[in-house]
Amino acid sequence: MVRKIGILTSGGDSPGMNAAIRAVTRVALGSGVEVYGIRDGYKGLLEGRMERMFRSSVSEIIGRGGTMLGSARLPEFKEEEIQNKCIDQLKKNGIDALVVIGGDGSYRGALALTKKGINCIGLPGTIDNDIPGTDFTIGFDTALRTCVENVDKLRDTSSSHHRCSIVEVMGNHCGDLALYTAISCGAEMVISPETGFDENEVLERLDYLHESVQKSHAIIIVSEKVCDVDALARKITNNTGFSGRATVLGHIQRGGSPSPFDRMLASRMGEKAVSLLLDGVGGHCVGEIDGAITSLPIEEALMRPRKSRKHLYRLFDRLV
Repeated sequence: MVRKIGILTSGGDSPGMNAAIRAVTRVALGSGVEVYGIRDGYKGLLEGRMERMFRSSVSEIIGRGGTMLGSARLPEFKEEEIQNKCIDQLKKNGIDALVVIGGDGSYRGALALTKKGINCIGLPGTIDNDIPGTDFTIGFDTALRTCVENVDKLRDTSSSHHRCSIVEVMGNHCGDLALYTAISCGAEMVISPETGFDENEVLERLDYLHESVQKSHAIIIVSEKVCDVDALARKITNNTGFSGRATVLGHIQRGGSPSPFDRMLASRMGEKAVSLLLDGVGGHCVGEIDGAITSLPIEEALMRPRKSRKHLYRLFDRLV
C-alpha cells in the first residue's frame, strides 16, 4: 500500500513541469497519500533534501515556467552505490513510490530505482519532444510557440533588409522543434537530423529563390548540432544574393509560462502517474498517444523508435 509519494524533476527544465507537480500533489493528497517534493532532482534525493507538500504548496504554480523543485544533473547516478544511497534516503523518509519528470536519462534512473524496490513512474518533461512512447512531451508546445513568435519577428526585419535568416532552435538530435517551427512560420528550408545537411544544396536553393523566384528574403530553420549556423551565414552572404544572418534562440526556448496545451497535458499525465502507483505499477512511463493518456514499461519505451515525421516533411516540401 502506498502511503507516501515523492516527486522530483530532473535534467533540463521545461514549461509545464510545475503543472505536473501540482497535479501529482493534489491527486495524491485527494487519495489520502502524503506527498514529498525532492529538491534538485536525483542530486537532492542523494542528499536527502525533501519536504512535505500540501495543497497550498502548489497553489498558483500552474502558470509558471521552470520547476519549483529545481533540477540538477547527477552523472554519478549510474553507479549502483549512488542508487543504493538514494534508495536508503527514500526508505529513511518512508517514501513508498516516486514520480520522476524529465527526459530519457531521468527515465533510466526511475527504472533503476524500480528494480531496487521503489516503484517509479516517469513523465516526459522536455522541450525537445525526443522521448519515445508519447506523441508530445511536456514543454514542447510552449517552446514551439516561443520559436514561432521569434521567427515571425525575424521575418519582418529579414524582408526589410533582403536577408536570409538562419535560425537555430533546440532539439538535441531530434528535429521536431525545427520542423514544426518551419511549417508554422512558412520557412523556405528546414535542416534537421532527419534531413541531413548539404551545404551546396542550401546555396543552390537560395540562389534559385533569389534569381528565379526573386524573393526578397528567406528563412532557414536549423536544429542545433547539425551545422555551424554562423559559418553557413557567411557562406550565404558570399555565394548568394542574400545577406546571411544567424540567430541562435538558445535557452529562451525553455522559459515562459506554459501554454494551455502543456498545462492540460501535464495535468492529465500527473493524474495518470498517481493512478498507476496506487495500482502497484512501477517502471512505467506515461505518454499521450493519439490523444489518449496511456503508459508502457520504460524499457519498452526506450527501445521504441520515435514516431516518424515523414508525412510532415512531405507536407513541408509541398508548401515551400
